[in-house]
Amino acid sequence: MSAPEPPKIFSGRLLTILFWLFFMASLTLFFNGLIVQRDNPNHALLSAESVSGEVVLERNRAGHYLAPGLINGHPVKFLLDTGATHVSVPEGVAEAAGLKKGSRGMVSTANGVITVYQTRLDTVKLGGITLQNIQASINPHMPDDVVLLGMSFMKHLDITQREGQLTLKVPDSG
Repeated sequence: MSAPEPPKIFSGRLLTILFWLFFMASLTLFFNGLIVQRDNPNHALLSAESVSGEVVLERNRAGHYLAPGLINGHPVKFLLDTGATHVSVPEGVAEAAGLKKGSRGMVSTANGVITVYQTRLDTVKLGGITLQNIQASINPHMPDDVVLLGMSFMKHLDITQREGQLTLKVPDSG
């Protein structure tokens, strides 16, 4: 005597459910990739290691240049900001990167005058560019984890903006 076969309706439903779960998971992955590419077209910059001394960044849909980088070896997300005098590090990121608060100072921002703490960054890495001993400030008023990459970093570079691309290059020292 053999065991009874499971009803074919159950196996058909199971296959249908599995198909739709796989289909929805595939769509989710696809659209998440599109959103990441739209909001941060430079998200893979760290994985494309280079020592060229040049970085080409794509502007995102909002017109900003976002890119992953490193501060003292700690991974961060940079927003390039030519209007910022110094690199401005949110307090939470500064703590995670082990930065020490220096002297207290007041700075003018778009939101008014705020208190920040001076610090020095041993290394700042953006793609194939690594600079050392960069002046920065720790900003306890920044609500997110995006580091403003200001002119204390970019003043050491040649900067060209053309057709939605920003090229940063270490000048030839010859």
